[in-house]
Amino acid sequence: MTSEEIKNTQTGYVLQSWSKQRGLNPIPIVKAEGIYMWDTEGIRYSDMSAQLVNLNVGHGNRYIIDAIKEQAEQYCYISPSYASEPRGELAKMLIERLPDNMGKIFFTNGGADANENAVKMARMYTGRNKVFSRYRSYHGSTFGAGNLTGEPRRYPLEPGIPGFVKFFDPYLYRETIPFESEEAAAEYYVSKLREQICYEGANSVAAIVLETITGSNGIIIPPKGYLKGIRQICDDYGIMLICDEVMAGFGRTGKMFAFENFDIKPDMVTFAKGVTCGYVQLGGVAVSKDIADYFNDNFLSCGLTYSGHPLACAAGIACLKFYDDEKILDHVNEVSKVLGEELEALKEKHPSVGDVRYIGLFSAVELVKDKETKEALVPYGGDSKGIMKSIIGRLSKKGFMTYSHENMILIAPPLIITSEQIREELKKVDEVLSEVDKEILE
Repeated sequence: MTSEEIKNTQTGYVLQSWSKQRGLNPIPIVKAEGIYMWDTEGIRYSDMSAQLVNLNVGHGNRYIIDAIKEQAEQYCYISPSYASEPRGELAKMLIERLPDNMGKIFFTNGGADANENAVKMARMYTGRNKVFSRYRSYHGSTFGAGNLTGEPRRYPLEPGIPGFVKFFDPYLYRETIPFESEEAAAEYYVSKLREQICYEGANSVAAIVLETITGSNGIIIPPKGYLKGIRQICDDYGIMLICDEVMAGFGRTGKMFAFENFDIKPDMVTFAKGVTCGYVQLGGVAVSKDIADYFNDNFLSCGLTYSGHPLACAAGIACLKFYDDEKILDHVNEVSKVLGEELEALKEKHPSVGDVRYIGLFSAVELVKDKETKEALVPYGGDSKGIMKSIIGRLSKKGFMTYSHENMILIAPPLIITSEQIREELKKVDEVLSEVDKEILE
């Protein structure tokens, strides 16, 4: 097909997510390798969001491609009730990489249904019905995961499911209380959550679900002591702590799982994205040994046709081996220093940059109209003038491909990116922000 034929076929027959359909003009990609993609005209683009923060190993990874081919020659699918070597092997490898309190894996198709099944299991295990999650969060857009979600993408699902309760997360950049330290902020937010749980009835709360590090809603990193405080609340009241590691897991933060940065052990961990890096879709829920033991004698009312799909599990095994063999965690910790330096330089230079937040190769640039007042470049929940869309478009013309959410530009490249590539790509951001400073702020 020609470039126009590819675009016309897609826009003519495919409903594109999170978009008004009229006027869409998708770039037709015909080749991808490493952190780069090429369109039909041979123009190269840099994948600076790892697609949807899932393509951790980049494009064209031979470990995964060869593993998929090998499994396809054996069999492509066998139902979850049969024993399958890749299914069992991947579960074992995941448990070995998780904390010592973890027992078993329930596989899903992706992150949204991982979160839905985690909530179901928490309710079955505790016999309780309420589930707490944060306003500035995204856990998926299916009905259950969408009710967990706190940001505006939950609105089409309302009125929602009874028992889903929201609370505020510690977004210190926009906090009006002048806390003397991160620890003081953490203590405040944890105490308010404890108070809210008491008002809701602690014995009715099954789970607290958290993105360990808030992802698309701004790479909001919890203050020191916050997650330990929530872990203590859960211990005090018999509540399950579910860490959503769909976006932050598998090396994105420089640790295999983001919660390792905060010295806690969840009761359940949901994952997807980086477990296969999108080569075949796969998600899952890791549950503690206590929860796994409970379902030895109690019926697990969860099931999916494609739970533990053999091709996906073969891809997952190869992906984990690649992380290990190529020492990806060490690499992330090395090159992330360069990313941090470049982001801090942008913050220092540009009036439009209110804050930069980063951990590992997981970062966001928050844009403002005024650094003193911190007024967001676009209001929460609305960008009627298409300002952020315009900024992302300018980056795209320079070959820097990413996405925005609210007033944030997400920068989360494949974990294989080099220091030189980071410097090269951040120059493009610098150039576009100079345009923003001049044209939008002045």
